[in-house]
Amino acid sequence: MLNITLKDGSSLEVEEGKSILEVAKQISEGLARNATCGEVNGEVKDLRYELKENCNLVIHTFSEDDLEGKKAYWHTTSHIMAQAVKRLFPETKLAIGPSIDEGFYYDFDPIENFGEEEKAKIEEEMKNIIKEDIPIERFSLPKDEALELMKNEPYKVELINDLPEGEEISFYKQGDFTDLCAGPHLMSTGKVKAVKIINFAGAYWRGSEKNKMLQRVYAISFPKASELEDYLAKLEEAKERDHRKIGKDLGIFMTTDLTGKGLPLYLPNGYIVWEQLENYIKAKEKKIGYKHVLTPPLGNVELYKTSGHWAHYKDAMFPKMEVEGEEFVLRPMNCPHHMMIYANDIHSYRDLPIRIGEIARDCRFEASGTLKGIERVRTFCQNDAHLFVTPEQIESEFKSVVDLILRVYNELGIKNYRFELSLRDPENTEKYYPDDEMWNNAENRLRQVLNDIGIDYIEKKGEAAFYGPKLDVQVKPAVGNEYTLSTCQLDFCLPMRFNLEYVDKDGQKKTPVVLHRAVFGSIDRFMAFYLEETKGALPLWLSPVQVEVMPITDKQLDYAKQVADRLRELDVRAELDDRNEKIGYKIREAQVHKVPYMLVIGDKEIEANSVGVRHRKEGDLGAMPLDEFIAKVKKQITDYELD
Repeated sequence: MLNITLKDGSSLEVEEGKSILEVAKQISEGLARNATCGEVNGEVKDLRYELKENCNLVIHTFSEDDLEGKKAYWHTTSHIMAQAVKRLFPETKLAIGPSIDEGFYYDFDPIENFGEEEKAKIEEEMKNIIKEDIPIERFSLPKDEALELMKNEPYKVELINDLPEGEEISFYKQGDFTDLCAGPHLMSTGKVKAVKIINFAGAYWRGSEKNKMLQRVYAISFPKASELEDYLAKLEEAKERDHRKIGKDLGIFMTTDLTGKGLPLYLPNGYIVWEQLENYIKAKEKKIGYKHVLTPPLGNVELYKTSGHWAHYKDAMFPKMEVEGEEFVLRPMNCPHHMMIYANDIHSYRDLPIRIGEIARDCRFEASGTLKGIERVRTFCQNDAHLFVTPEQIESEFKSVVDLILRVYNELGIKNYRFELSLRDPENTEKYYPDDEMWNNAENRLRQVLNDIGIDYIEKKGEAAFYGPKLDVQVKPAVGNEYTLSTCQLDFCLPMRFNLEYVDKDGQKKTPVVLHRAVFGSIDRFMAFYLEETKGALPLWLSPVQVEVMPITDKQLDYAKQVADRLRELDVRAELDDRNEKIGYKIREAQVHKVPYMLVIGDKEIEANSVGVRHRKEGDLGAMPLDEFIAKVKKQITDYELD
């Protein structure tokens, strides 16, 4: 008998040779029905896998917090899609069909690319295969037999030939269809219930532009039709929130291949938002002692070799360029420039902390397939700062950064976030600065600060920067996967590499410690995030147009102009809609453009020296004296009020 330790820590005795599915049945019939794969001592295994020794066992299912369980389900569905395609279009060649974080895709090489008509046929045939409830079998072959089996599938042959000598070559068979695959898979096609093809895309074979462009078909599946309906509703919501759509509708930014992929152009409305965000964060920083600088968006290659970035991030930089015997590179980060600013002067311990801030233009080479609006770009502006501190000041300055992040998130209404403390992986130290004492000291001190201020966080080994541990704030946007917005990184390494010094109270020269931090991350990505969070209905202080003044007829035009001019004189961003259109049309247009306030001007408003106030969310607020409205708006702007 084997002793099996389950996820909850309980133990179970099973006969040697029992499969994971049989163990699931021994626990409960319900678990066996819902099981999709297992995890034996940390390795994901097929339900068919037979247990031969005592082990830790996790049985995965298709549930919200079980990505491994979902992936096995989706991987099976990718084979169902490939089988449907081969039934309908037998001349199509198969490439790969992995599961991803949301659904799966399969890369095909068809005679002609599939369109909407083919999409409907493939979906229908997938449903037929599911109804047939075909048993799924796993088997392995030696290399020569595997190549013979796949001789009509050139992409599979290439994959087989690239496998290391002696590695198992496994296949999964479901009726008339067999595919090269490591698994895991469900027990039969009938376990899948609801399927939907989401979209088509182009994809180079093995990700190389030197290879043929294939057609990638993205799809998803669920155990219940209601879950698929909910997912499709979320996709529609995501389309409405997509910052690329909002950016176009509101005139925020544009992109063009002639300018270059990943190089957005900010339009007048977009630059207003940009400028307001820049002013907002710089004002916050100045109040707590930051000094702002301006540094060039490129640097000598030797600068990045000195910092260590060249060795660690060279592949993410644009190619170096030679000018008059010097080698330059577009700046991927700002730390080295700020190190040089610190080194420009002699510092006493009394001068520290020195807080250097910059809204800094950086450039990084991102693969074209990863580019997305202003969220993922090749040039961006970091809300960057470097705090030069004595060892004794680490805790207080780190806490100050966390306080600033929390204050900004509170004012901007950002609520769905969590903290991650990224640490070095002690089992894999090659990519980190080699100083165990430094790492242990740095990690313990950040951990202690978070514990002292009572912030919930999780620790992530192997996610630290090469020069030190860091705190990342992961935001969960209204749509899509979470990502890092703010960060604070502790660095003992770069000051030593640049020979930075300060004179301590004992008269000895010592090396400062640096905190790298960014509250917005980059302004570009923050704008993308915030546009999607608000659906483009930005808070009053951030809206490109804050007030739209609209006369009912031309008779009120002079007064309307006076109102608009008065607002602009008081730094309220007001526009006059003097078009010869009905007032209802003007109001609808302003609503579409997410203008916070609309001032309707009729004869009654002129007589009373007032304005008819409409709010984009609250509707008609009635007539209000102009001075009262101005006071109301100015207060909302000054207080950074949310709608």
